[in-house]
Amino acid sequence: MGDLAGYVQNLAYSLASQNLDVYVFTYQETGDGRRYEHDGIHISRVANPVRTHINIVTWDITLMTAFEKAVADMYYAVNRDIQLMDVHEWTCVPAAVQLKKAFDLPFLFTIHSLEEHRSHFANAPLNIAINNIEALGIREADKILVKSDWMEREVNTYHPGFQEKVEVIPPNGEFWIDDILRVYNQIIDCKERGNP
Repeated sequence: MGDLAGYVQNLAYSLASQNLDVYVFTYQETGDGRRYEHDGIHISRVANPVRTHINIVTWDITLMTAFEKAVADMYYAVNRDIQLMDVHEWTCVPAAVQLKKAFDLPFLFTIHSLEEHRSHFANAPLNIAINNIEALGIREADKILVKSDWMEREVNTYHPGFQEKVEVIPPNGEFWIDDILRVYNQIIDCKERGNP
């Protein structure tokens, strides 16, 4: 999906180049989904079990149940050796919150855009639901990653009270992957020490 796909692909390859086990779960239009490895990255394509939806929120909720199952299957297949999730955008928040609660898996919420930007001044029920899902992700995430100072200000404006969680890491920075790994390690260290 445009810039998001390119960002995640670059992130996955950069992490794999650091000799880390990388698992990417992504949407697939049809089928039962498939798992494969490509250049050291474990990729799981997940299809929505329900074909017809009345809106994007119902589509997302049913897809996220399939994501939860796919991640849980992988979690057990690797003997529970997954340390954290890096969740991108609101669509993955419902699964991330459930997996965090079920497996005590911390997560980083990487925000590329906010509903306030995608649907400016929209206060229809659908937009309110999406905004609430974003708010849930911001509240439940162990850290929040944004790519610019502007987005940090926007997150703090529309979702105040979580400034201490927000990290700004521009994707074109010289030490981008090192900065990402620093945040990952902060999350893992906090979990190991038993800190929220």
